[in-house]
Amino acid sequence: MQPQDRLSQRSAHDAPLQIALIEPEIPPNTGNVARLCAATGCALHLVEPLGFSIDDRELKRAGLDYWEHVSIKLHPSLDAFLAATSQSQCWYFSTRASLPYTQAGFKRGDILVFGKETKGLPDELLARDPEHCLRIPMRPGSVRSINLSTAVGIVTYAALERIGFPNLQ
Repeated sequence: MQPQDRLSQRSAHDAPLQIALIEPEIPPNTGNVARLCAATGCALHLVEPLGFSIDDRELKRAGLDYWEHVSIKLHPSLDAFLAATSQSQCWYFSTRASLPYTQAGFKRGDILVFGKETKGLPDELLARDPEHCLRIPMRPGSVRSINLSTAVGIVTYAALERIGFPNLQ
């Protein structure tokens, strides 16, 4: 059995939101995001290349025993992810975006897309859809960016609030 075959295959269509991590590098960040997805019912897309193995001990530790409760789809490349999700609305998060996430019109089924920890999302991807590029406000000159799993948590709960916290209590 391949590692991706051991991942949960619940339907992403039932998820209130979808979260995509493009080429994540740090296993605990991805594990924390997976745990968030288990808690909220959001689906998770992981786009290769990953900076770790799906079987990584730190990844599993961060996700604890919640992996079976997460709908995960592994994509072999950014192009494959974009093709597979072309019918969905994507929101791209970057420190280089000008619009704050609080002004987004999130809807059920939207995909929240985050880049790798060291470089973020590619400029050419951001340039394709600038009106759907968002940022998390920060103090100028304080840090380059917020930790990936923290950023995903901030935006996910804001988007869930916007769509009425479906199936959450």
